[in-house]
Amino acid sequence: MTARERIVRVADLEAGTAGDVLITVALGSCVGIMLYDTEARVGGLAHVLLPTEALSRREQNPAKCPQTAVPHLLERMAALGAQPRRTTARIAGGASMFAGLSAPGTIQMGERNLVATRQALGAHGIALLGEDAGADYGRTVRFRLSDGQIEILSVAHGIRVL
Repeated sequence: MTARERIVRVADLEAGTAGDVLITVALGSCVGIMLYDTEARVGGLAHVLLPTEALSRREQNPAKCPQTAVPHLLERMAALGAQPRRTTARIAGGASMFAGLSAPGTIQMGERNLVATRQALGAHGIALLGEDAGADYGRTVRFRLSDGQIEILSVAHGIRVL
């Protein structure tokens, strides 16, 4: 059986089942949140853009920040048979892409996104099992829902399995 590749764009999220591969590209300061229920083989991927809704100037979009993306993704996964108590997380991204352009001591958007993501996961009791985060380079994520394997690809560092 051929897997269905589904692209998750910036400020978007998708949930799927064992036949799906969820992909997101261009994770710079953005954070990719990958949730997975190993028993149901149901997963979800959110590509969050901002650490809080307060920074958004436009319409409400639940995928834009971790505080709203995590519960929304859990709901979508539950509709496919996942249970929050069995769901675990991995994250990628949160890079400081332009640190050299900021004043010394400035907290970068990538770090703010990572802190907000960890807080949102903790608030929902979701264990964070791994991450490929920070640094100063972009990443692409390929999340295979048949077995939960996550490949993090970057030009600078090749492929890492998370």
